[in-house]
Amino acid sequence: MIVVTLILVLLVVLVATDTAEGDDSAPDDEAPAPTLDRHSRRASMKHTLPPSAIVEALCAVALLAGCGRSPAPADAPAKPALTVEVVSPTIADWPERIEAHGSIAPWQESIVGAEVGDVRLEEVLVNVGDVVTKGELLARFDSGLLAADLAVAEAAVAQAEALSVRATDKAARARRLGNTGGMSEGDLRQNEADEKAGEAQLASARAQLQLQRLRLLHAEVRAPDDGVISSRSATVGAVSGPGAELFRLIRQRRLEWRALVPADQLARVVRGQSATLESAGKPGVTGVVRQVSPLVDSATLGATVYVDLPEPAWLRAGMFASGELQSGATRALHVPESALVFRDGFEYVMKVDSSNRVQRIKVSTGRRSGRAVEILGADLSVADRVVRSGGSFLDEGDTVRLSAASSEGAAAEAPSARAGAAR
Repeated sequence: MIVVTLILVLLVVLVATDTAEGDDSAPDDEAPAPTLDRHSRRASMKHTLPPSAIVEALCAVALLAGCGRSPAPADAPAKPALTVEVVSPTIADWPERIEAHGSIAPWQESIVGAEVGDVRLEEVLVNVGDVVTKGELLARFDSGLLAADLAVAEAAVAQAEALSVRATDKAARARRLGNTGGMSEGDLRQNEADEKAGEAQLASARAQLQLQRLRLLHAEVRAPDDGVISSRSATVGAVSGPGAELFRLIRQRRLEWRALVPADQLARVVRGQSATLESAGKPGVTGVVRQVSPLVDSATLGATVYVDLPEPAWLRAGMFASGELQSGATRALHVPESALVFRDGFEYVMKVDSSNRVQRIKVSTGRRSGRAVEILGADLSVADRVVRSGGSFLDEGDTVRLSAASSEGAAAEAPSARAGAAR
């Protein structure tokens, strides 16, 4: 076409040039026409073409150009924009989830304290993080002073027993004499009172003896239950009073998740529900709802849900964790997360029709499970096909080529899709 256009332009220029020369060579009224010989007229005819001949030549060139143009095919197939893999949406039963967050705390924490006072702590046998069993020896106080106090108590009991026996004998003689009239009523009553006082003193001495025995027994500090030592304040050589804290023990090594749940979700939380705590790069930890607080915090508008963690795994007391409470299961139409396309603040999936043309479908997303996401409020079914990944490179009306994996995936997913539809 460019060559033909150049030829047409050149011919137009020649026509214009010849016309101008013809006008310039017209005979002047005052000057006589020059006489040309035969050879000059023949040469002039060779270089000058009449305008009609030039026009005929232009028409011939245009006709040739039109004849040489090949018509474009009317139904030429569109070139595929991309080779993609397609998948079909799937229906499955997914559990309803309630998102929550809260701290990890000991199920129960025991405070192990000193039960004797004014005695030097002689030995500490455990440290923070040690796992102990019930009755295991944790620390020991100096027992020398306690043993001496026990000996004094034993001697006091022996003395009280002797005095009690003496008072009992005197009271018995007084009662015999009183029956015969040999002792006044006042002396008889006094002997009986002395007998009762001796018995009371003996009982008191025996109680003091038992107390000293307990003090000597408590000189050895033992674990009240199985667990792990979470805190230690005991120091060798320290002299403390009764009740001073020595250790803290997480009973049975059990932890719980104190999850804060919004008040409007509490009706869906019941005892025995399953809960899952997750963290990046770490396996999930499963727990069970043990108790729901009857009070709602007015500041946070949430209530505390206590979740037992039988196997704490990587969790530690004091950590802050997020997780989910599972309440029942409902049907969910889902696609791979990679099939979502984000544009202008909205979410779309690229649907491929039977002609392999792309249709952009606006969707709303719901629950997530692994790398799958639930599709809500969209005109999609298990019979449709959507682009698995790379949809951001496509637009409405684009033609795509299906990869070999799409055919294999469709054949593999068809039975599961039909089974989900049948359910």
